[in-house]
Amino acid sequence: MKFFYKIYILATLCAIGLTASAQDKTQKRIELDSVIIRETRAKHLPDVTGTTINAGKKTFLVLPTEGKANLAGNNARMLFAQVPGVNVWEMDGAGLQLNIGTRGTDTHRSIETNFRQNGYNTNSDIFGYPENHYTQPLLGVQEVQIVRGSAALQYGSQFGGMVNMIMKGPDSTKKFGIESYQNAGSNNFFNSYNAISGTSGKISYYAYYSNRSGDGWRPDAAFSYKVYYAHIAYQFNAKGTIALEFSRMDYRQQIAGGLTDAQFDANNRQATRFRNFFNPEINIPALIFNYNFNPNTKLNIISHVIIGQRNSVQFIANPNVPDTVNTALKSYNPRQVDRDYYKGFTAEARLLHNYKLGDMMSTFTGGVRYFTETTNRRQKGIGTTGTDFDLSIVQPYGIDVNLHTDNYAAFAENIFRITPKFSVTPGFRYELIKTSLDGVVNNRTFPVNYNSQRSFPLFGTGLQYQLTANGQLYGNISQAYRPYIYASVTPADQFSVIDPNLKDSKGYDIDLGYRGRVGYIFSYDVNLFRVYYGNRVGNLTLTNASNISYLYVTNIGNMVAKGIEAFTEVSLLRSFNHSSVSDIRLFNSFQYDHARYISGVYSQGGKILPLTGNYAEGTPEWIDRAGLTYLDRHITATLQYSYVGKNFSDANNTTFNAIGASGIVPAYHVFDLAFKYSFLKHYQFTCNINNMFDAKYFTRRINMYPGPGILPAEGRTFNIGVGIKI
Repeated sequence: MKFFYKIYILATLCAIGLTASAQDKTQKRIELDSVIIRETRAKHLPDVTGTTINAGKKTFLVLPTEGKANLAGNNARMLFAQVPGVNVWEMDGAGLQLNIGTRGTDTHRSIETNFRQNGYNTNSDIFGYPENHYTQPLLGVQEVQIVRGSAALQYGSQFGGMVNMIMKGPDSTKKFGIESYQNAGSNNFFNSYNAISGTSGKISYYAYYSNRSGDGWRPDAAFSYKVYYAHIAYQFNAKGTIALEFSRMDYRQQIAGGLTDAQFDANNRQATRFRNFFNPEINIPALIFNYNFNPNTKLNIISHVIIGQRNSVQFIANPNVPDTVNTALKSYNPRQVDRDYYKGFTAEARLLHNYKLGDMMSTFTGGVRYFTETTNRRQKGIGTTGTDFDLSIVQPYGIDVNLHTDNYAAFAENIFRITPKFSVTPGFRYELIKTSLDGVVNNRTFPVNYNSQRSFPLFGTGLQYQLTANGQLYGNISQAYRPYIYASVTPADQFSVIDPNLKDSKGYDIDLGYRGRVGYIFSYDVNLFRVYYGNRVGNLTLTNASNISYLYVTNIGNMVAKGIEAFTEVSLLRSFNHSSVSDIRLFNSFQYDHARYISGVYSQGGKILPLTGNYAEGTPEWIDRAGLTYLDRHITATLQYSYVGKNFSDANNTTFNAIGASGIVPAYHVFDLAFKYSFLKHYQFTCNINNMFDAKYFTRRINMYPGPGILPAEGRTFNIGVGIKI
């Protein structure tokens, strides 16, 4: 039945396209031939974007494109292929989460990255629980703006920098347009993306609805994902616009459980759980105001709300403990229910002003932000013994707390153009954070302390020198800060023990690089970096008096990550014929990251053992991605190769653990293919194959949801699709 439904959808799209063509003929419209744009935009952001400053910073600009990435499957490995050093946790092949980290930061739901959409935060609780549950469909994203650690001054204090998803905007050439893409693939994968867009007078709009479903590559890994987005803007005069946006995402995912090393070696596709489910629901209304006082002064004010919840029901035990009927109960064991409820509000105002200083124009940007959030965390509830998604409980929650955060921030940066080629961009940020916690936390051996107030300044400076017409030298140093989060003081699993004296982490990020291009043939961006991460919070694998291993969450010590990042791309055909409408492009994105602890000790078996020299957990030393792309008037096709080196899952660099929750994450190689064929002006056909050669690998070991244990990456999968835009 599902198959016939998918065929019906595809046939309907074709009918819509033919009808549109017929209407075009009836109205006797004349359409010009399409123009092929050869993507001449730089791979980095310009000095100024809107009301933000990028000069002297390590930045990237990613344009999601069918034929270069599997957009229907939200494949992060392909999306960020040309951004050196992006470490991706591949939790599943459904693309329900974008889990990335860089330079030693945690990949878990991009928890150390300031994630934004059209300029406003989408992290569930930016200070208390900054996981990014909300994920957009990549088919709705126009561009991805990335700023490395120097983003700490303008956007927030995170070590992982900022990622801003700019959504597709209204079509200014017509009152009504349709965009629709339908994909079907292996394991009953189906993705549907449908959008409308247009402009009428002073009003413009763009809206989409997307759903994605499938059975998953492993048994008991089915998922159903739905997301909505609407943008409507009113241009009230030549200088100003106001826009209202609303986003909603919800999905339900069955969790197949973690594996031990022995289970993974025997069959990496097996499931150890069938009664475990995860379900986030996130709503984000936003109001965006832009006003240009004059050509040199502009104002941007954004206010937005996050209202959502995160729900899970799981049988939590080591992966070698089967989830079977308890003979004493004559039923399955009760499951654990964990629920979070988020209510947050943020208002952020930015002013940018260009002014003359001496003979040169300088640029100032400054702003303020107010953020408040209350999270109700309910965990360790005794749930039902059933097998379906059921959040009801039969006994009260073991953890039932209210966590509140108030944050006030002010920030400013200024581009001082010393000469036409050389600029200096100093900046600062001041943060005030108030946190409080009240409620019930059962079975604690020490008091929970999350009531505090801290304030701190952050400083930084960027340098930029235009060495040649197309070559630019840049450098930056910025401070960063990460408060310890309430998730650390209220763990929901029984495998973690928390240090009651956790401290905030402080550090800095340094970049020095050179970027540019040689004509339209060769582009490059090469830089050295150093990240100092003081009092880093992480995991130690320890053993208790009963010789049972557990993970101890504490301030491990000070960590330094230093290395090189390099991106290069060459146009092979245009090297011989600059006017060629076809091209073959070869790119390589490479990182070497020497991330080591430079201080820290731990106690085990009565001995004090050093951590100095140990690898930072979850940080591959080598990441290399290369790709070959063919382009012509109708075809875009990319073959991509990814190599990610080995890493350790804990700070004491455990090599083996019986339950699989800690140990080595081995190096792996993966090939991917993306293909797009455009025809009849309005149509396209796509084909995506991920993990072409069915490599057997995993990207993470974990002690909590959705484990514990090894989380296998997916084997070979594919999808094909058709699309229309009229």
